[in-house]
Amino acid sequence: MEKYYLAVDIGASSGRHMLASMVDGRMELEEIYRFPNGMDNVDGTLCWDVKRLFAEIKNGLKKCKELGKIPSFMGIDTWAVDYVLLDQKDRVLGNTVGYRDSRTGGMDDKVYETISLSALYARTGIQKQIFNTIYQLMAVKQSHPEYLEQARSILMIPDYFDFLLTGVKKMEYTNATSTQLVDPKTNDWDYELIDMLGYNSKMFLPVSMPGTVVGNFTKEIQEEVGFDCTVVLPATHDTGSAVLAVPTNDDNAIYISSGTWSLMGIERKEADCSMASMQANFTNEGGYDHRFRFLKNIMGLWMIQSVKKEFEEDLSFAEICERASKEKIASIVDCNDDCFFAPKSMIKAVQDYCSNTNQQVPETVGEISAVVYNSLAYCYGETVKEIEAITGNTYDTIYVVGGGANAGYLNELTAKYTGKKVSAGPTEATAIGNIAVQMLQDGVFADLPAARTCIGTSFDIKYYE
Repeated sequence: MEKYYLAVDIGASSGRHMLASMVDGRMELEEIYRFPNGMDNVDGTLCWDVKRLFAEIKNGLKKCKELGKIPSFMGIDTWAVDYVLLDQKDRVLGNTVGYRDSRTGGMDDKVYETISLSALYARTGIQKQIFNTIYQLMAVKQSHPEYLEQARSILMIPDYFDFLLTGVKKMEYTNATSTQLVDPKTNDWDYELIDMLGYNSKMFLPVSMPGTVVGNFTKEIQEEVGFDCTVVLPATHDTGSAVLAVPTNDDNAIYISSGTWSLMGIERKEADCSMASMQANFTNEGGYDHRFRFLKNIMGLWMIQSVKKEFEEDLSFAEICERASKEKIASIVDCNDDCFFAPKSMIKAVQDYCSNTNQQVPETVGEISAVVYNSLAYCYGETVKEIEAITGNTYDTIYVVGGGANAGYLNELTAKYTGKKVSAGPTEATAIGNIAVQMLQDGVFADLPAARTCIGTSFDIKYYE
């Protein structure tokens, strides 16, 4: 009888349930359920509908029961930085506001009244992003201080769903580091910093590492979905799971976790909290087994996803790439410019940037897409130079994992702009990395290198030069 492991992988635009099993020494993966996601505008605030998302998690579990493929273990991963606050009766305080909401505007200055940006980076090693939890909590402190006073626990989004399934509260390490409130030396909360900022340190539970067993389904959940299951903490930050699935054991590999965001970097044994790293805007996010993901957040496929929605023609990404590949337009935009974060029109943002920098303004579908794809690959090339300058190492291969590994045109451009070989795949990296931790906990693999070796032989990898 096959043993199944379930990854519930929820991204900013969709979620899915992926079942895995081992067959003849290879990991086999099957998508059994998919559902949409997105932020809702609630009275002018961008929010996540966590009640609906949890209902979809249970719907996917019911699908497992319907198919007769009952998972022995499961793990949930999502995007980072967002959270819920729970009161003493475990009721959610306020709306579950999303990271693209504008409430964090100016909150960085409020934080810096207590601690400077450079001192904060030296202390946490986390890249400044205005949506980091540290700034979100400052927004709450300014507008709803009573929420922080009433809160008895803070849970990141996947930790909250685990709690609803099991009745057990855990705060997983990789996602916790995205708050910009974790000490990279102790791998635990920086309680002194939390107290300095007035964030109610009592609501922060001890940090748990990927591979920790959360617990089994509550009786209510068992009755509703029709079976029991052991919930395990994967790397609950989806990028942490994706990096686990990079199919190499070369410690000097550069990876790109390519999706709505492009997360580009290397794995390190120790965090680099130097000013050189801060000035280059690199972050030191937590990874499996106390590794650090030394990486840069790049805007990623969000830009092409956004312009696609605006095109009058209903085109597939493959068709968009085909048109872009035929264009000769040389205009390049800075993908990390704030104007591309959440514009009302991404096409207009791209056109305005080109106009303001005296470059050719793209007009057609092909031209607009070519500018986006070339700009993203150009950014990759610049980031490689920064990584090599900071580390003193050189790299010959870039490992692209995640949905963007399917973008052959972008992979070709990445090889062109970086001058490196490109290994693309697996595309389902986040789910695979999630499941790899479950299997490690269950003893299927002896260690992470064994898991990565198996991943490399189980899934299709394409190469570009």
